Amino acid sequence: MRRLLCTTLLFSAGLAHAEVPRVATDIAPVHSLVSMVMQGAGSPDLIIPPGASPHSYAMRPTEARNLAQADLVVWVGPSLTAWLEGPLDSLAQDAQRLTLQDADGIRLLTNRSGVAFEAHDHGDEAGHEDHDGHDDHEGHEDHEGHDHSGDDHGDEKDHADHEGTDAHEGHDHAAGALDPHMWLDPKNAIVWLDQIAAMLSQQDPENATLYSGNAEKAQARLTDLQADLQAELAPLAGQKFIVFHDAYHYFEARFGVEASASISLSDGAAPSAARLTEVRDVVEDTQAACVFTEPQFNAGLIEALQDGAPLKSASLDPIGAQLAPGVEMYPSLLRDLSGAFTACLAN
Repeated sequence: MRRLLCTTLLFSAGLAHAEVPRVATDIAPVHSLVSMVMQGAGSPDLIIPPGASPHSYAMRPTEARNLAQADLVVWVGPSLTAWLEGPLDSLAQDAQRLTLQDADGIRLLTNRSGVAFEAHDHGDEAGHEDHDGHDDHEGHEDHEGHDHSGDDHGDEKDHADHEGTDAHEGHDHAAGALDPHMWLDPKNAIVWLDQIAAMLSQQDPENATLYSGNAEKAQARLTDLQADLQAELAPLAGQKFIVFHDAYHYFEARFGVEASASISLSDGAAPSAARLTEVRDVVEDTQAACVFTEPQFNAGLIEALQDGAPLKSASLDPIGAQLAPGVEMYPSLLRDLSGAFTACLAN
């Protein structure tokens, strides 16, 4: 009798586990957000491992199998991983998709044009925020009713990149194209958490209360984290710095720290000699205090930008390649970015 009872309980537990949707996610920050919502019920699969380029990746058999078995796919969208559209159509045609770049209520920005950026100019927004109808970050109000198609950059044509338009590895870096690094704005993540919970609840009504409760807790945590980072970064407003490539616009815009230029047009493209000359001019003109590198950065480029006075440097990583995937990954990513800014820019 006891053995029968145990078997029945195990069978019931197996049925309950099977009812939890299989979820596939594209990059580690998105995987972290979905993990927050699914905590206590299950965990999502990660298609693109930490350290791999999201712009171009050949899935391993296990990752292709996870995608094929998914009931729900949560991904940033084709602006980041255009290559993934084919596998989604062929392997996961029956899965529901949550395309985060299409979510209502998020802030979308377009790529900045030219070597030098216009500080505090967010006329390049591709959409408007927020889900509560306003932006609580002073100095970056929404421009509702304004055409955010990138027309504010018409006066920057004389500063066009010498490399020309680049769709490097599937990600369009042309001025005016959608900037895909939207997860670096925590307010976007807060909006996404609700939508992730809603999609999971639709597929798994029995755990709807768990999903919505987890989403609320995660939103409260990210709201508190945003306030902490705002206080940490506020003294750095106005400091001049250079980034390796233009991947941090969402973070800069949210927290009021604005890059003056980017060394490279994209994360995988070496800058031309002409571009380096322009960046060096920006460093001299703005008296930039810091150059932010990335894991694949050529250290010799710092020397090429120095004109007498040495430049401080720190490393930024928009994807969190060195962080373990899971619930803590996304908050850690934002904290690491803030810490790098503080270490390099604080007097």
